[in-house]
Amino acid sequence: MKLIELHILQSYPVSCLNRDDVGSPKTATFGGVQRARLSSQCLKRAVRLAATEESPTFFKGERTRLIITPLQERVTKHGIDPALALEASKILCDSLSTFDAKAEEKGVLKVKTMTMFSPLELDAIAASMAEILKDPSFGPIASEAKKREAQAKKLKPAIEAAKKAALKDAADIALFGRMVASDHSLTLEGAAMFSHAISTHKASNDVDYWTAVDDRQKDDPTVAEEDRAGSGGLGTAEFTSATYYRYAAVNLCLLSDSDHLGVLSSDKRRDVLKSFLKACLMAVPGARKNSMNAATLPFAVLGIRKDKGQPIQLVNAFEEPVKSAGKGFAQASREAMAAEHESLKATWGIEPVRELWMPETNLNDFLEGLTDGL
Repeated sequence: MKLIELHILQSYPVSCLNRDDVGSPKTATFGGVQRARLSSQCLKRAVRLAATEESPTFFKGERTRLIITPLQERVTKHGIDPALALEASKILCDSLSTFDAKAEEKGVLKVKTMTMFSPLELDAIAASMAEILKDPSFGPIASEAKKREAQAKKLKPAIEAAKKAALKDAADIALFGRMVASDHSLTLEGAAMFSHAISTHKASNDVDYWTAVDDRQKDDPTVAEEDRAGSGGLGTAEFTSATYYRYAAVNLCLLSDSDHLGVLSSDKRRDVLKSFLKACLMAVPGARKNSMNAATLPFAVLGIRKDKGQPIQLVNAFEEPVKSAGKGFAQASREAMAAEHESLKATWGIEPVRELWMPETNLNDFLEGLTDGL
């Protein structure tokens, strides 16, 4: 397996970047102690948005339940009556992801499970649907359930058009993958891999006690006079602050496969890779960004390119939690990660083709160095 791997060390101040079901920062136990944690799903969302901003031409995939109207509009452009295009789109989307009839009663057209397609894929589906609808044998949209099922089967081949459409504008689907429970032929394994980020040291959640001041409370007769100088509201919110180890990798063989981005030229694939790698380094989850802005950049990154082998994290560098000793965690975390990397190379014979460190290498040279010659 040909790989590019990123081993990232980054410190976040007071924050709650990834919350659990009760709003607390997520945690994990590793090495017998509690660590702060950012889930891989949380990180992937932030990276996907950052990559889209960095390279909107290639990252156009859209994951949504509101797929019916975009599909109808595309079908209509092929000369199909809008009403027919709408009903046909509802039938096809129902077979793909279950039409939400209750939402329609509220004036919203959507399906119950999110789908992910790129604009070019939807264009291909719409063109195929239009050809099917123009065939006289299809007939008007039926109202009876059995006849609609038969029409759904006639429309189903239009989905094949999405499978044949090259992912020229869907690097996000190629990298992050797609899962479609109702049609596994649309499922695509993502070429990118992410770990859950955990703190390199023991970390506990803290509680922020906050109050909100009512600027006119002194004039409120419903508030007791002795309380009018107090707050108009109060509450608590949990937060954490930690130094995290993050891991992300790209399977270069899979990414260049014909089902992924093999249709793109090598130069364009390199552009996609650089946009993705840059997004991995710079993206920060957006939770509580106004009240607990934690936007920082990594203080150390090890980038590796391999021509063979398997993805390997360096997280065991932190199985024994890093100690601060009043000097912070950054330098000790970097030293532990570098030592783990050298140990794995010596013990297991791991031979990277490229090996670059930041900040010793600037961002542009780092990205060029990891992707040069691909």
